[in-house]
Amino acid sequence: MSANELEASVPSAASAARIRLAVRGDAKALASLLQDHYPMLYRYMLKVAMNKALAEDLVQETMLKAIERIGTFRATAKFSTWLISIATRLYMDEQRRKGRERKWQTGEQAVQAIRFEASLAQEDWPQALDALSGLPPDVRVPILLKHYYGYSYEEIARWLDIPIGTVRSRLHNGLNRLRRELNDDDEART
Repeated sequence: MSANELEASVPSAASAARIRLAVRGDAKALASLLQDHYPMLYRYMLKVAMNKALAEDLVQETMLKAIERIGTFRATAKFSTWLISIATRLYMDEQRRKGRERKWQTGEQAVQAIRFEASLAQEDWPQALDALSGLPPDVRVPILLKHYYGYSYEEIARWLDIPIGTVRSRLHNGLNRLRRELNDDDEART
């Protein structure tokens, strides 16, 4: 379920009321909001991090940051968008701390983990996830945000703190690379 689908599944008046209560310090309303958004956020982080343990850790960190920063939430944005922006920043910070592109112990372990998660979620694009796992995080994250979650170039640029042109370039180059890999896979099977 995408962020937009999640927002559509929650009645906007009820959601807006819970958000207002949470911003005013109502812990019960905030807990309810976070509980409702947890599955969507976990699926997003799993696709971004390509690592179940890291995704779980980052979702927990995101929830803690949301609790700490609920007073800064602006009602002009969707709550799910706000959570995804926090999660994305935490992930990118994690990557920066490591000072290098994330390397897997073995590429096959990563592919197997993503296939397993995709089969659990009954998603129909595990082949694309296999190809995505080979992309560096600075390319993979914009692709997921734009094409899986439907966010705008402007939102992605703001979250990643990069120019819009860089977002477009990473998307263009990353999608071309994915197309080549997926076409190579199709040709290998025939």
